[in-house]
Amino acid sequence: MNTSSNPPADRPAPFADDMPVVRLRPKTDARAIRRGSPWVFDNELVVDRRTSKLTPGTIARLEDAERSPLGIVAVNPASKIICRMLDRDPAAVIDRAWLTARLTRALSLRERLFDTPHYRLIHAEADGLPGVVIDRFGDAAVVQPNAAWADLMLEDLVAALVEVTGVSCVVKNASGRARSLEGLDEETVILRGSLDGPLPVPMNGATYMADLLGGQKTGLFLDQRPNHAFAASLAREARVLDVFSHVGGFALAALAGGATSALAVDGSAAALELAQRGAEAGGTAARFSTRRGDAFEAMAALAAEGESFDLIICDPPAFAPNKPALEAGLRAYERVARLAATLVAPGGYLVLCSCSHAADLGRFRGACLSGIGRSGRWAQQLHTGFAGPDHPQLPQLAETGYLKALFFRLDG
Repeated sequence: MNTSSNPPADRPAPFADDMPVVRLRPKTDARAIRRGSPWVFDNELVVDRRTSKLTPGTIARLEDAERSPLGIVAVNPASKIICRMLDRDPAAVIDRAWLTARLTRALSLRERLFDTPHYRLIHAEADGLPGVVIDRFGDAAVVQPNAAWADLMLEDLVAALVEVTGVSCVVKNASGRARSLEGLDEETVILRGSLDGPLPVPMNGATYMADLLGGQKTGLFLDQRPNHAFAASLAREARVLDVFSHVGGFALAALAGGATSALAVDGSAAALELAQRGAEAGGTAARFSTRRGDAFEAMAALAAEGESFDLIICDPPAFAPNKPALEAGLRAYERVARLAATLVAPGGYLVLCSCSHAADLGRFRGACLSGIGRSGRWAQQLHTGFAGPDHPQLPQLAETGYLKALFFRLDG
């Protein structure tokens, strides 16, 4: 197998004159890059006429202002993240063999962590493939090439993925905000093999139905797996409400954990249908029900109906996807907490989640506690959950540590 330090003889040398070179501005501090920061923003790079004409996704060598090499980067002049670090070895060759090595390294971790092949295989920068997300569902995988370089190398990426994992079906999911920021299309298509419909995915004793073509993101939120498990440990003989339920993530885990009933609330009829099918596949359909509608309106209506629950989980979409949306997002999280807290039975449990990287743990917890307080309840915090280990964090990139789940016990 070729390695990054030993390019094949028929390839041009990595320091050949035809390899583009991009350079940091004189006042840009290169220490962050040397210490592991994976991104260079457009205001940190010399963007001359030659650089601005580079095809999005071009592989180039990055140098500091003194022309010392920093590594190999993917360049996209159309993006605010103008450079993404691919390899800190300035002699690296970014080819199929390089991709195979990165995928093999990622697979070895997941195979140590999980007994079945259902996991996030590649978590972008944290797994050394910036902008790339790959979720595996048994014999199928969904690839999100959310950076221009990955889109250009998609054929090699898919070939390496099949070689390393042996999957027979590969789906390209090109939906989402990340691709639009890179100036990329939003096409979702099967690249290898075929699909007959949603796939069953076992987790935490429950069965979930993942729609790899029409569902949100890659079809299932695998990052919540450990938080599903902790919620299930609180669910024995409990009446459970799962708000923003998607395909029943928390509700089905709670039923597998012994809940007497679970109500899933979501605005998507398709997602609730998949949740119902999951309950049927797991043998818990008799204790499961759904309610379609706006989550805020549904919680207010349940309170008006005099309903209460022993365990409530709220896992909304990212209310604060970026810094400009932070204050409005925090108000939304506070409102969720207030409405949900009024529905928790005395001594019951409330789980509040955020997937907004712009709202750090402290700000998110403050919004939740404000909402709980406004409901007139008193809270004990039992546990703080994060994404599972198949979603590793890159310490130098806060965005990879986006998920927070706060577990409270409420009295009063």
